[in-house]
Amino acid sequence: MLRVATWNINSVRLRIDQVARFVAEARPDILCLQEIKCREGEFPAEAFAAMGLPYLRVAGQKGWHGVAIASARPIRDAPRLEVCREGHARCVGGVVAGVEIQNFYVPAGGDLPDRALNPKFDHKLDFYERLAADVARRDRAAPLVLAGDLNIAPGENDVWNHRYMSKVVSHTPVEVETLTRLQAAGGFADVVRDAFPDPQKLASWWSYRAADFRKSARGLRLDHLWTSPGLTPGVVPASARIHEDVRAWERPSDHAPVTVDLAL
Repeated sequence: MLRVATWNINSVRLRIDQVARFVAEARPDILCLQEIKCREGEFPAEAFAAMGLPYLRVAGQKGWHGVAIASARPIRDAPRLEVCREGHARCVGGVVAGVEIQNFYVPAGGDLPDRALNPKFDHKLDFYERLAADVARRDRAAPLVLAGDLNIAPGENDVWNHRYMSKVVSHTPVEVETLTRLQAAGGFADVVRDAFPDPQKLASWWSYRAADFRKSARGLRLDHLWTSPGLTPGVVPASARIHEDVRAWERPSDHAPVTVDLAL
């Protein structure tokens, strides 16, 4: 059994105690982190070794972005994906127990959903287009997990208000269509949504602006775990979970972790 977790931690050094608590409680074998906000040499490797996750792949950047994979089992290199035209640290990969893990922090895209007028939005869609082109060339039978903060809430029940959010970057029609094309390119299963079918509302991110995120109930499902056709039969559906309780911890990330178990 392999338990995979993804979490936009919003500064790994600031929240290292929360990471340790989550690892102790949820016991993931693989933890994919986004927005670590540090360079490789600044990553708290000793703390992860103490948690039982000593095997690391880190792509860092000073003060911004950054992604990492921490594993309880040995990890070897996976193909490096050149999908970020700006050269940001937004993607890191590794192979654990024969399963390739690709961990992403997709650009948020700014505020204006217009490729011509907003370079950040164009960058976001370009990132997806490059990734979809890579995925389309892959063998679907190969076990692959695509994980991370994809910065798109795809379905009507992945946002607090579909009509309103359809005009806001993260849920606009062009973004949803772009995400759908990526999913189709690899035949990926969205394991959390499959475990909790529509019309159940799901969210993994809630703004810091709300004093009580549960009371405001304005969440978005931006964090995803997808499996390739070669791996999807191993998904344990009842294990899929968004750890909303973690968002209620003191000084939390604005994202909650997401986990799933894979029977290998």
